[in-house]
Amino acid sequence: MNVVTDWTALIRDVPDYPKPGILFKDITPLLADHAAFTQVVDELGEGLAFDKVVGIEARGFILAAPVAYRSGAGFVPVRKEGKLPSETYEASYDLEYGSATIEVHADAFESGDRVLIVDDVLATGGTARAAVELVRRTGAQVVAVSFLMELSFLSGRDRLPGLEVRTLLTV
Repeated sequence: MNVVTDWTALIRDVPDYPKPGILFKDITPLLADHAAFTQVVDELGEGLAFDKVVGIEARGFILAAPVAYRSGAGFVPVRKEGKLPSETYEASYDLEYGSATIEVHADAFESGDRVLIVDDVLATGGTARAAVELVRRTGAQVVAVSFLMELSFLSGRDRLPGLEVRTLLTV
């Protein structure tokens, strides 16, 4: 495998997107670079033992599915409310402008499954905390929560006490 020495240079800053005052971190150039994408996928699950990988809609799917594949684990999508066709568990969380709800299929995990949760960005921690709640409600165990990047000024890590929180890049 070609090791990319600085895959972080492939994350593009887009000012004023999706609204004025926001500096959006665009990961699409990183995803398009095979060596960089491979390195990130490998690092997200490195050194952990897990049976399933949760990907949080939507960019979390892009990262979590290949982590699951490379590790020989199953992939479980956590989706926005109303997007899954069978019986679900749901958890709500607060946003800066309201609230949102995510869901997972009620039969996605077996009791005792070891689960890695993967997403692209740790911001306020609300979505990740809701995903942890969903996994635990099924009787499965969260072994870690792994993110491509963390917006440390939002203190999202503080909303995930008692968990191993991994981030590959802190901004």
